[in-house]
Amino acid sequence: MAGKDDQGAGDDVNVCANYLKALGDPYRLQIARALQNGAMSVSDLALLLELEVANVSHHLRVMFHAGLVKTERDGRFIYYQLNQEFLSSGKLKQSLDFGCCKIDLGH
Repeated sequence: MAGKDDQGAGDDVNVCANYLKALGDPYRLQIARALQNGAMSVSDLALLLELEVANVSHHLRVMFHAGLVKTERDGRFIYYQLNQEFLSSGKLKQSLDFGCCKIDLGH
């Protein structure tokens, strides 16, 4: 029978897999790269990535539910930013560190 420690390790693996699944789309990686420089609205991201607003909104929703991005409302606009808890320390912040793995977002 598996002990508590075994179950905890399995939970960590599932959490990490959830982050990786949320970033497992090329557009979501592009969104993460764009958000490295700061918060952006859905329409700003759509213009930058040359995608439909609905498509960007869908990708951001997946990233939000995985905990990769956070939102902040400013009037009628919602701005998305990378979850600071995952950004590597330092000025450039070019990677996401999930503890189980690190994703380089460098251009």
